[in-house]
Amino acid sequence: MPIPPEVTGEEIDPDVRQELMSLPKGLADDVARNLVMVAQLIDDEPEKAYEYSRVALRLASRVAAVREAAGFAAYATQKYSEALAEFRAARRMTGSVELWPVMADCERGLGRPERALAMAGEPEVQKLDRAGQVEMRLVAAGARRDMDQLDAAIVTLQSPELASSANHPWTARLRYAYADALLAAGREQEAREWFAKALEADKDGSTDASDRLAELDGVEFVDAFDESEGAEDDVRNEALADDAEDSEDSEDAEGSEGDKS
Repeated sequence: MPIPPEVTGEEIDPDVRQELMSLPKGLADDVARNLVMVAQLIDDEPEKAYEYSRVALRLASRVAAVREAAGFAAYATQKYSEALAEFRAARRMTGSVELWPVMADCERGLGRPERALAMAGEPEVQKLDRAGQVEMRLVAAGARRDMDQLDAAIVTLQSPELASSANHPWTARLRYAYADALLAAGREQEAREWFAKALEADKDGSTDASDRLAELDGVEFVDAFDESEGAEDDVRNEALADDAEDSEDSEDAEGSEGDKS
C-alpha cells in the first residue's frame, strides 16, 4: 500500500524502534513506516489501518510490537478472533500481561462474556498496573451487562477509582460506564449525576456524556446546517411564489387590454 513520502518511520515510538533493530535496516524502516500509518489511521479510518497492519505483519511477524499493532487494528475493525490470536502471540513473545483486558474484551466481542468474566478472576489481573485493572473492571462490567446482570455490572464498577475525586486518564470512561449501567437499570436521577461527573472529567471529549445529559434533560439539538438550508428553501419558495404571482398579474393585464380593443 502507498505511504506518503513525509512518513519516514522515525515517528514511531522509541521502544518499538528498539524492537525493530533486530531486523535489517531497510526492512526495519519499511515496517516502521507501516506501523506509523496504523497509528495515524486507526481511530478515523480503521479499515485502512488494518491493511497497513497486514503489510507490517507480512514483513515482520516475529516482532511483538507488530503482532500487537495487528491485534489492535483487527480489534478496531471488529475482527475479534483475529485480534485475539495476535494479542496471544504478542503476549507469548513478551510475557507481559498488559494486553489481558483487551483480550478479555475480544472474548466479549466473540459472544463469550463468561470467558471474559473468568479472565477477570485470573491471577494475571493482579499483575496489571492501576490503569489495566480499571480497564479489566470495565470489561467485566460489560460482560455482566451482556449476560443481563445489570445489578452485578453496577456493583462491579463500584470501586475506589470510581469514588476518587482525582482525575486520571480512565476517570471519564469509568464514570460514564457507571452512569450508563445505572440508566439501563432505570436509576435515571443517579445516572444523570454520574453523566455530569463523567463530563466534568472528560477533558478531551472521549465520551458523549454531554449528549447523554442533554437527552436526559429533554434538550433537542437543531443542526445549524439543516436550519440554514431550510431558511434558504423558504426564501427560494417565496421567490418562486412571487414570480408566479407576477406572471398571473401580467397575463390578466394583457387579457384586459385585449378586451378593451
